[in-house]
Amino acid sequence: MTVNIYDNANEMAAALRQTPQYAALKGAFAQMKADPIAYGLFQQMEKLQAEFQQKQNAGEEITDDDVQRMRDFSGKLMKIDLMNDLMTREREMNSVMDELNQIVTKPIMELYQD
Repeated sequence: MTVNIYDNANEMAAALRQTPQYAALKGAFAQMKADPIAYGLFQQMEKLQAEFQQKQNAGEEITDDDVQRMRDFSGKLMKIDLMNDLMTREREMNSVMDELNQIVTKPIMELYQD
């Protein structure tokens, strides 16, 4: 019997959409997106993160000024309740994803333990 793990992965993706954690994350994102100020800051944060990622990919050093700029911006975001709620929901979803990753990688971990 041949198993198509990609079919299983697609089933898992569909199942994830049915979890309370996903529903909470989706709701928190929708609420944040409905607030023009919060969503504008969110977009700025994404742009800043992409800029840092691009620097890292290019082998450029992230400077102390870059780190401070990110900290300052993060501090500004965390003053917004909608962003705090979104981050809480992201942590909850990440917890589920971490648990799933442990389950999926268990056969590999067991292989190396023998």
